[in-house]
Amino acid sequence: MEEYMPIALATSVVELLLVMSLLGMGDIATKEAFDWLLYSNPKMLKAVQVVGRLMDDIAGHKFEQERGHSASSVECFMKQYGVTEEKAKQELRKQVADAWKDINEELCHPTIIPRPLLVRFLNFTRTMHVVYKDEKDIYTHSRDKFKKHVTSLYVNPLPM
Repeated sequence: MEEYMPIALATSVVELLLVMSLLGMGDIATKEAFDWLLYSNPKMLKAVQVVGRLMDDIAGHKFEQERGHSASSVECFMKQYGVTEEKAKQELRKQVADAWKDINEELCHPTIIPRPLLVRFLNFTRTMHVVYKDEKDIYTHSRDKFKKHVTSLYVNPLPM
């Protein structure tokens, strides 16, 4: 796990997606905000990456193993600690919960980063949580539930 997680977090596209999400925010996305995100190793960035990576690994574990893909955090945890798949998932879920606590903590403390940018990161994490919740990967298998989510948000939204 100590070898897997730094590589898994660095190679996830979360950082890239967060940077790209700031591009359309106009003057509020300052050079300082980009520098903070890219060069200061913020706790919030790592927490968002952990939520996305671990929830994806947990949700897609069986499917990825059937396809013969590389090891996931579930496999690495099982091997390193000699535990069952369910115990590994349980421990990884605790890490996701701790990452959510870090995100909430970062939102509660004043920072040089404007709040709307932090809320953007929060909303990005919420989206990943929806995509991978209940250990179902509705992104990879998007024809059913993911399509329903997108349709309910953009095609048939609730009237305000």
